[in-house]
Amino acid sequence: MESYIAQDRDTALRLIADDYAFTSPQDEHIGKDAFFERCFPTTERLRRQKILQVLPTSGDDVFVMYEYELKTGERYRNVEVSTVREGRIRQTQVFFGGRIG
Repeated sequence: MESYIAQDRDTALRLIADDYAFTSPQDEHIGKDAFFERCFPTTERLRRQKILQVLPTSGDDVFVMYEYELKTGERYRNVEVSTVREGRIRQTQVFFGGRIG
């Protein structure tokens, strides 16, 4: 998540598995290349992003809650669950939250 926030593409490429799958309300099970094309570049849209909580499970999954602010001033909060195996992210599912105060 830190490499995403920092837009550190080289680090993110090393951390994400070649068979990576990304799912969100806007993206249905897209692969690594599509993720880096459509979802990774955020500098044009976001003013800031902050990780609020990281909760590992007993298995391979990690839940992350984060808040972000668009350049328009609107703020949102989302939750992601990522599956990590052998040191690489295999899958991410994003659950969009609503706009916050």
